[in-house]
Amino acid sequence: MKRILLMVIRNIFMVPYAWVKLCYRAAHVDKYTEEDLYRFLRWIDLHANKGGNVTIDVHGLENLPEKNGFMFFPNHQGLYDVLAVIEACPRPFSVVAKKEIKDIPFLKQVFACMRAYMIDREDVRQAMQVIIDVTKEVKKGRNYLIFAEGTRSKQGNHLGTFKGGSFKSATKAQCPIVPVALIDSFKPFDTNSAKPVTVQVHFLKPMMYEDYKDMKTTEIAALVQKRIQETIDKNVSRTM
Repeated sequence: MKRILLMVIRNIFMVPYAWVKLCYRAAHVDKYTEEDLYRFLRWIDLHANKGGNVTIDVHGLENLPEKNGFMFFPNHQGLYDVLAVIEACPRPFSVVAKKEIKDIPFLKQVFACMRAYMIDREDVRQAMQVIIDVTKEVKKGRNYLIFAEGTRSKQGNHLGTFKGGSFKSATKAQCPIVPVALIDSFKPFDTNSAKPVTVQVHFLKPMMYEDYKDMKTTEIAALVQKRIQETIDKNVSRTM
């Protein structure tokens, strides 16, 4: 809460303008291209991070696939995660998020601008439809982010178990899978502090369809989890 207040106070003259523009875009997404909406979100994100003493330390941009139509699979540390990736990634992407956060102010408008899918984990039919819809959109060239843990880890930089079902859209779309290691992403919003913090975002080498086509989704999940945890273990000392 302290950091959010700091973000608002330090951008006090920009906040009313940005909020009105954000709400309008969220309610009229069809009037804008995906690139326009994403550029606007990054503009807000950059100002918020600067005001809130958050520095994004980006690694591995060269690992982003040359063509669109890929999927990010980061570890899930907190409410700030998507905002960290937005600043780090120059390429537009959307999100598959759990329905429980769909009404949180600001995140609600951000996800609307991203044309995100809200998934009901207790409704199997709805969850399957989301998989189908995301598969179709990735095939058309949209990029998506899914948290394979399903819920945020309560253990800081230690991962929860990645679920194989989270990778079904990627395997059906036969698209590149980009593991993303987030380090200290829980600190901006999930700790009651406004002290300067650096969040590391590591885009790891993508797994192409040829790399995983003979693997089960549970095996893909375990491999992606292993690669992310190894990256975190190698780099976490930099933030200590």
